[in-house]
Amino acid sequence: MKKGVLVLVGVLCTLFVLLIIVGMGISYNNRYVQLNNLASAQEKANEIIFDSVWKIISQKAQIADKYKDSFNKIYADLMAGRYGNDNGQLMKWVQESNPQFDSSVFKSIMDTVQGKREEFASVQIKLRDIKRESDNLRQMFPSSLFVGGKPELKVKIVTSEKTDSVFNAGKEDDIKVF
Repeated sequence: MKKGVLVLVGVLCTLFVLLIIVGMGISYNNRYVQLNNLASAQEKANEIIFDSVWKIISQKAQIADKYKDSFNKIYADLMAGRYGNDNGQLMKWVQESNPQFDSSVFKSIMDTVQGKREEFASVQIKLRDIKRESDNLRQMFPSSLFVGGKPELKVKIVTSEKTDSVFNAGKEDDIKVF
């Protein structure tokens, strides 16, 4: 009877350990799939945001350009009509309230560029974090036992040629703003 109980306990313990191992394998494989799916979704979100950034900036710039052209046309006609024959009108012009060019349109564009660039950088960082998580899952014990042989997650990080050249050279000496 003792021997039968010991065999039963041994079998149950073995089954329990195997169940834990199978459960870990399923869990790590599921996490690997989740990270790959998350990376794909994040890359698509990055494309959408990047597309939105340039459309918004382009359209705001077009509106600002139209505003500038309209203001120039109106202002030139207004000034020509008021002061075209200059009968002592210059002094009157100094005292009058004349139309002012509103530079807030350009500030709005500048704010949009900055905000959208920051938003895009944020989603790029998120994508890089997904890659880091995937690499950790594939390389760290015990998950590496289950998913270590899976392919490395490839992500596309969008940067500029300037950034690439700076990081390839390992230095950046261009400190001029203009």
